[in-house]
Amino acid sequence: MLKENAGVSIPELTLNDGRSFPLIAFGTYKLNGAAGVQGMLSALDVGYRALDSAFNYENEGAVGEAVRKSGRAREELSIASKLPGRHQKYDEALTCIEESLYRAGLDYYDLYFIHWPNPKQGLYVEAWQALIEAQKRGYVRSIAVCNFLAEHLDKLHAETGVLPTINQIELSPYFPQDDMRAYHQKHGIVTEGWSPIGRGGKILSDELIAGIAKRLGKTPAQIVLRWHVQVGSVPIPKASHRERQVENMSVFDFELTEQDMKDIATLARPDGRSFGQDPATYEEF
Repeated sequence: MLKENAGVSIPELTLNDGRSFPLIAFGTYKLNGAAGVQGMLSALDVGYRALDSAFNYENEGAVGEAVRKSGRAREELSIASKLPGRHQKYDEALTCIEESLYRAGLDYYDLYFIHWPNPKQGLYVEAWQALIEAQKRGYVRSIAVCNFLAEHLDKLHAETGVLPTINQIELSPYFPQDDMRAYHQKHGIVTEGWSPIGRGGKILSDELIAGIAKRLGKTPAQIVLRWHVQVGSVPIPKASHRERQVENMSVFDFELTEQDMKDIATLARPDGRSFGQDPATYEEF
């Protein structure tokens, strides 16, 4: 279910727990310190309402400072952070969330994710149980995961009865993850795409993308981000410069044609992951 955000031009969707979330979020990776705060303030000023952070980004304090300096009412914003792999034990996870809130100077997170399943470690269900408890305690409003495969999501549901609101996965036209997106749709999970234009931005120089951009009078980045919206993914672009921030969020005033979408689908690669971070084997702590 979609609805318009009255204050800005970014539409919103409804998560499976009934809470609203914008159709584009702002990535804060590598936005740290005073410069990071300024970049986030700029993003909030031009209209972003969702800031995506993580323990491992080492910028939760900067995110909180941006929230306080923005002048925006707290309830207007959606602030997210993520649990690192090294703190997936139940008690450690709860303490980690508390410490994250202290660093940010926030009373709660709107979204809190498990950053990676780390299946060899075998603690992601325990971590999920901690997020469920954190939600009950009011530390977080909605709970979610990143980089989970279908088998990991099935196990969460089988052992806790609770599915995440969002699964944030690597996603781009080179790596469209059709099967995962179909799984999410079937189970009422929102797909969120990290690295939405691919690391290094190679796709921005792709002849097909460039041709569509020229025809529509848009930039290649806008074409790729609009593709995300039309396949049902919430992209998380990051940009420190104001002009690029505005460009990235200005993707709701045009549509790609059915033929455009079919053409872009031909860009998919057998494994288009940027750095081979397969959640079945890759672990991050």
